[in-house]
Amino acid sequence: MHLKDLGHLSVRPCNSTSTHLSAFLLTGVPGLEDFQIWISIPFSFMYLLAVIGNGLVMAVVAWDRNLHEPMYLFLAMLALNDVLLCTVTVPKMLIIFWQGPSPSTYPACLTQMFFVHALFLSESAVLLVMAFDRYVAICAPLHYATLLTGSLISKVGLALLARSVAVVTPGVLLIFRLHFCRSNVIHHTYCENMGIAKLACNSYALNSIYGLTAALLTTGLDFVLISLSYWLILRTVFQLPSKKARTKAFGTCGAHICVILIFYTLAFFSFFTHRFGNHVPRHVLILLANLYLLVPPTMNPIVYGVKTKEIRMRVLGLCNQPK
Repeated sequence: MHLKDLGHLSVRPCNSTSTHLSAFLLTGVPGLEDFQIWISIPFSFMYLLAVIGNGLVMAVVAWDRNLHEPMYLFLAMLALNDVLLCTVTVPKMLIIFWQGPSPSTYPACLTQMFFVHALFLSESAVLLVMAFDRYVAICAPLHYATLLTGSLISKVGLALLARSVAVVTPGVLLIFRLHFCRSNVIHHTYCENMGIAKLACNSYALNSIYGLTAALLTTGLDFVLISLSYWLILRTVFQLPSKKARTKAFGTCGAHICVILIFYTLAFFSFFTHRFGNHVPRHVLILLANLYLLVPPTMNPIVYGVKTKEIRMRVLGLCNQPK
């Protein structure tokens, strides 16, 4: 056995069959290393849009007590989750794009993996809660005030947090059963379950099965319930007597559905191709894995914030205040 040194990284032999990893080396987008500086430009722009847009939504909802209602509180939850999701991955990604391969210590890599997957799950759950909120508001408006109370919103927030932690923690713990005796180089821009597991010398089938099962039973079920909610909403919209009301509802629901489809399509494509897409080019996999974490946070403030009249008016009011 030998010692591999990669800058700050080392893989030290522990015994004849396994090694102790002190760190991983994240290399960025394989095959596109010469273009990463250019790729960083749209990614930086999207990150700034996501942080500023979601920050404005959170500030407006927190500042205006008239917006302390379920719909706007859920929007603020989504905005907070979006900022965290971007910030967990994008700064490290940009460092790789600007400076080349970057080391990540073993604990830091597992911590990033935990937050990436936990925040993705909570994003999916918030979208589900928002779809339910719109369903009740449109299909059962008389029960809205009694169903969606402040107490329920607090419990929903805690439930979302608990679900994310409960589902992601076993996936992280399963990494500890793996032995690493070859490479510590991850051809990716951030640490995620399969990227780490595929470096193992022993079987990572259990990691793959758990990750896929957890995804299908959480985000997969979320997507089914969201689809059902919007189908019921659209069925009710079709029955509205006013053409103007129908057009407005279709415009709002259509934008929401587009964002949801982008979010889940990119996510599930990434999940499945990391496990079964052996013929998909690596750079395509990595770019999509980054886009499904960055595109929705960039679009959500526009679709859910700008298209919501109360949010839009208050943001414009903040921007137009005299200095």
